[in-house]
Amino acid sequence: MAKLVRIYEENPNEREIEEVVAVLKKGGLIIYPTDTVYGIGCDITNTKAIGKIAKIKKVKLGKANFSFICYDLSNLSDYVKQIDTPTYKILKKALPGPYTFILPGNNNLPKAFKNKKTVGIRIPENNIIRELVKGLGNPIVSTSIYDEDDLIEYTTDPELIFEKWESKVDLVINGGFGGNIPSTIVDLSGDEITVLREGKGIIDFL
Repeated sequence: MAKLVRIYEENPNEREIEEVVAVLKKGGLIIYPTDTVYGIGCDITNTKAIGKIAKIKKVKLGKANFSFICYDLSNLSDYVKQIDTPTYKILKKALPGPYTFILPGNNNLPKAFKNKKTVGIRIPENNIIRELVKGLGNPIVSTSIYDEDDLIEYTTDPELIFEKWESKVDLVINGGFGGNIPSTIVDLSGDEITVLREGKGIIDFL
């Protein structure tokens, strides 16, 4: 049975952050707030945990479009091919923020993503999830609990999220009410910049 933990975004409590990081390090699944919708995620290095998320989302792991939540742009070189200066300037201007950027993956991608040519990178403007990534020491694999075909109130209320998900995950963070508009997805992996989904966030960085 999952645990519900209250963490305040303005000043995340270090002890509570450490408690959640411990769950992630043991291969646990957590639900957490971002600057858009609540997400479900795990340690990027734990293939078994990533497989559990794929099963919950009813997608094949090799075809799953999960994003990587990073603390800042310094994590990029771990999983992304060297990017040019114009691309870096776009990322620096937009992040942290409610955007997912598709970038070319490199050969260091975790085992679960070895067949992927691109990766989705997120640096949310939310202190809770960024402090978790910082404490963990590597990115968190993430996907939203949001279902575009089933937009119901529970996706914004952490207590209702807990009721629905407590049997599927190990811990749910109550970080206050979330949004119901997903991130804007921008593909920077090719020769041309493509907006794949217009979500939260104004596209004023291109």
